[in-house]
Amino acid sequence: LVVLSGCAIIVRGQPRGGPPPERQINLSNIRAGAMARRAAQGQPDTKDTPDEPWAFQAREFLRKKLIGKEVCFTVEIRTALGREYGMVYLGKDTTGENIAESLVNEGLATVRREGIRGNNPEQARLCELEDQAKSSKKGMWSEGGGTHTIRDIKYTIENPRNFVDSLHQKPINAIIEHVRDGSVVRALLLPDYYLVTVMLSGVKCPTFKREADVETPEPFAAEAKFFTESRLLQRDVQIILESCPNQIILGTILHPNGNITELLLKEGFARCVDWSMAVYTQGAEKLRAAERWWQTSCLVVNADAMVVKLNSGEYKTIHLSSIRPPRNEGEEKNKDKDKRFRPLYDIPYMFEAREFLRKKLIGKKVNVTVDYIRAATGPGEGTPAFPERTCATVTIGGINIAEALVSKGLATVIRYRQDDDQRSSHYDELLAAEARAIKNGKGLHSKKEVPIHRVADISGETQKAKQFFPFLQRAGRSEAVVEYVFSGSRLKLYMPKETCLITFLLAGIECPRSSRNLPGGMQVAEPFSDEAMLFTKELVLQREVEVEVESMDKAGNFIGWLHIEGVNLSVALVENALSKVHFTAERSAYYKTLVSAEDACRQRKEKIWANYEEKPVEEVVHVSEEKERVANYRPVYVTEIADTLHFYTQDVETGGQLESLMETMRAEIAAQPPVEGSYSARRGDYCIAKFADGEWYRARVEKVESPAKVHVFYIDYGNREVVSSTRLAAIPPAFSTRTLPAQATEYAFAFIQVPQDEDARADVVDCVVRDIQNSQCLLNVEYSGATCPHVTIQFGDTKDDVGLGLVKEGLVMVDVRKEKHLQKMVSEYLNSQESAKSARLNIWRYGDFRADDADEFGYSR
Repeated sequence: LVVLSGCAIIVRGQPRGGPPPERQINLSNIRAGAMARRAAQGQPDTKDTPDEPWAFQAREFLRKKLIGKEVCFTVEIRTALGREYGMVYLGKDTTGENIAESLVNEGLATVRREGIRGNNPEQARLCELEDQAKSSKKGMWSEGGGTHTIRDIKYTIENPRNFVDSLHQKPINAIIEHVRDGSVVRALLLPDYYLVTVMLSGVKCPTFKREADVETPEPFAAEAKFFTESRLLQRDVQIILESCPNQIILGTILHPNGNITELLLKEGFARCVDWSMAVYTQGAEKLRAAERWWQTSCLVVNADAMVVKLNSGEYKTIHLSSIRPPRNEGEEKNKDKDKRFRPLYDIPYMFEAREFLRKKLIGKKVNVTVDYIRAATGPGEGTPAFPERTCATVTIGGINIAEALVSKGLATVIRYRQDDDQRSSHYDELLAAEARAIKNGKGLHSKKEVPIHRVADISGETQKAKQFFPFLQRAGRSEAVVEYVFSGSRLKLYMPKETCLITFLLAGIECPRSSRNLPGGMQVAEPFSDEAMLFTKELVLQREVEVEVESMDKAGNFIGWLHIEGVNLSVALVENALSKVHFTAERSAYYKTLVSAEDACRQRKEKIWANYEEKPVEEVVHVSEEKERVANYRPVYVTEIADTLHFYTQDVETGGQLESLMETMRAEIAAQPPVEGSYSARRGDYCIAKFADGEWYRARVEKVESPAKVHVFYIDYGNREVVSSTRLAAIPPAFSTRTLPAQATEYAFAFIQVPQDEDARADVVDCVVRDIQNSQCLLNVEYSGATCPHVTIQFGDTKDDVGLGLVKEGLVMVDVRKEKHLQKMVSEYLNSQESAKSARLNIWRYGDFRADDADEFGYSR
């Protein structure tokens, strides 16, 4: 939970597998003072905005009352922009303390009386509390005007090094105001209100890199930031400012619940850095010890070993300490000389042990504590050679994986000589778990018949593959587990229902080939083949996937599409510039998606497209005479206003066709309702979706997060929605876009700049929604834009220009066009802008805030 001001908070749900979603709740019917804001960087004419009187006190009242507490909220109003207004209560339900009432009672907020309805008891209660606060002269109603409550915030320190040295490494009280990443915070030092950026001494977390206004998080950057945010954001802490090399303030943050620096290292969200370790005052050896306790992402598992990926990106093979996987006793493995021996399936309980670890660990964050390193051994008489082994205790969610494996009878505990201390740090627990497994007859200790896994390997068996192919093709999407990755597009799959192993090739793409032995010698690996193989391994190896088999090659390999959690692996490889589209994809449903992804990578010249040269196209220069502005207004119906101030309209002339098509389509659906859940959504597909009113509308799938979260765009109205796939169905062919094209057309306002400030933009959108949404207007195309035509739009009754009205009210600035035939319109807009500026309306209320040479605003004085 974050308190933005005395009347706005951000709430978060419980984290499930990552940072939870956020919601901003604005308190209904009250207003608290605005907090101080620093002037925009790079705009010398702008000035710092100080606190309004009592604003900081209102924020602090809420912060101390709410941070870290459970709250309940109700939403009363939701604007078109998605801004939510409601009531917030302390506790699990609405019987708790009403936060708005507490603020008003303390004289820290005023009641918005202009929107009050007489019959609303909650609003009447607020008015009553405000009157009591006035008579008691509380807070802002006290004598003196409140100037003493305005903070003197120091945003910069002239000599940071002297400032840090003057504190002599004594703890100083502070409030954490912002978390930039896991190891960099913005803190308000008390009582002098210095706002400083502090980097944690001795460690560094993954960061967010910004290139060309695009923020790209490094692996685990978001998780590290949330880890620090959830523990420190807006908490009262003490900070020891330890050093200031190169204007960077280094420090340690102390909180009653622990030292965040050590916690970040233990969770694997940070690594030690030597350059700042020297100034750490709490003991550098503690940081080194915390770093030895890893938290990693588990990629591949065997019956007693796994490959883990460290946060640094390094891969490491880990063996579970002090346990032995299932193995064949005596001469059993030599019983069938003709049969190829496969340890995973032929050794009793080996498959069960591997599956237990795979389902528990694959892709999950695990904690690894290294117990000992077993030195490499050379081959002896009757014993094979073993390489060096790192043996560790692996835990997930507090569960010791080795202990769980032993307790299920899927591994045994190694016995050591008394003088051999290279053993698990939880050796006694392992022995106790084994004793329980023996007593209960679990797994290896069971007296029942051992499980047998008859798995047919039809990889490269052409005859077997031919017999099996029709079953897989008819099955549609089949479940599978990826057992091995040969290259970016060639995999070995285990089909659990059919209990067989197959070789599977990805359809629709041409992936760089890895190096391999051929009769004529070694084939050299193509560029980016290793990267493609690593990408596929990280995404699908030993994961449960779905496959669609389309065809089979001469060697008995199956060809088709592989999906993991809604992601098509062929499309993912093309999107990451690790594969090209193959011509065979043209007849598939994924062709458009593949081509658009390939075009984007080709334009960016990424990876396999790095040396791509476009064929020169002869330029045809069209010499056009200077034209006059054409005013050809036509009637349209405005159906949707987007947050970007773009809007969607339907042509009035074709409106009858749409109504007729909808009636016929709904009648057909009513006669033959679609089977709920039978539709499988794919990005780019046209479908029909059931809207909140219970009616079906034509739509296009824009994104598939999961079957429960499918992003759709209603093609005839322009609005977007996230729905469950149970509310989607295939579009009947008679009502497709071939019968009637999509009726919603996107436009933007001509001669207008959309405000960058979120609040200002929200005001404009709210105004436009009130004025023209769901109404008939007149529209004229003025010029083309990057994504859609720019138009002027007039009210249907008064014929007044809507965009010009926004300029007159001071809600937007003018976008000055250079075309000669538009100069008359531009002049009219600029004159209206000057009038709004003179009257100090809305965005001009503090005067002209732009720089003299602000060409980006399309205007210079």
